[in-house]
Amino acid sequence: MSAKRVGADALEAKGWLGTNKWLLLRRISQLSILGLFLLGPVAGIWIVKGNLAYSYTLGVLPLTDPYVALQSLLTGHIPEKLGLIGVAVVLVFYFLVGGRVYCSWVCPVNIVTDTASWLRRRLGIKGSVHLARNTRYWILGMTLLGSALTGVVLWELINPVSMLHRGLIFGMGLAWTIVLAVFLFDLFVMSRGWCGRLCPVGAFYGLIGKRSPVGISAAERSACNDCMDCFEVCPEPQVIRPALKGAASGAGPVILSSACTNCGRCIDVCSKDVFRFGSRFNNAIPVSEAGGLHTATSGK
Repeated sequence: MSAKRVGADALEAKGWLGTNKWLLLRRISQLSILGLFLLGPVAGIWIVKGNLAYSYTLGVLPLTDPYVALQSLLTGHIPEKLGLIGVAVVLVFYFLVGGRVYCSWVCPVNIVTDTASWLRRRLGIKGSVHLARNTRYWILGMTLLGSALTGVVLWELINPVSMLHRGLIFGMGLAWTIVLAVFLFDLFVMSRGWCGRLCPVGAFYGLIGKRSPVGISAAERSACNDCMDCFEVCPEPQVIRPALKGAASGAGPVILSSACTNCGRCIDVCSKDVFRFGSRFNNAIPVSEAGGLHTATSGK
């Protein structure tokens, strides 16, 4: 008998739209942002000028990637006033909504890595190399140090996001080679390896959103039936367990880890509606669980 497909219970309980709601919203967000950047060079409609490193919207709103700006600063180049305003806007936004929202709701390479993950599951590809999750922080540090030593914004030389933009505008070339390498790495070498182990951009934005007030909450964790679908689809599955299974240790239901991308995958695939978006400040243990915890710890 074949194994049950991930999300099958949710599909039966909530229907196709209910099982893919947050996925559809993320794709609309990613493709809309990408489309706004492409409208100018492709169609001559300049709503947004620039790229995800630096952009200027409607001639009013500057947005600057703080990671790129920091590398530029380390090379000895101080951003101009608009650039600094753009850095401030981006920092405040991602602090409020969660830094790694960039990874799941904005970054177009996420579509590439999600496709590789989906195809990997469909083809039944098993096994992968092992890389520690903190590898991305080492790469983050090396890009900053390297920029300071060389006077070059190193990450932009190989940044797959920038390469994807260039490839869509100027056609085939080295840009597509970088994007293809990311896809093949996630497909054959390591499941969710790029975003989860290597990408320094995700590491940087995770640090920004470390105390973000918005997060995923396992608000109805007592209804969990241990189907494990949420762990299967989560790009950072290690963040789920404390919130979902931490009642016995006194942990609240909110996922507090800055590694969480607030992608909503766990909400989509859960047939019991255990997860929802919420506030990190609403992290009290439910009364029904608190009674059980008191009994367990008192030995009664």
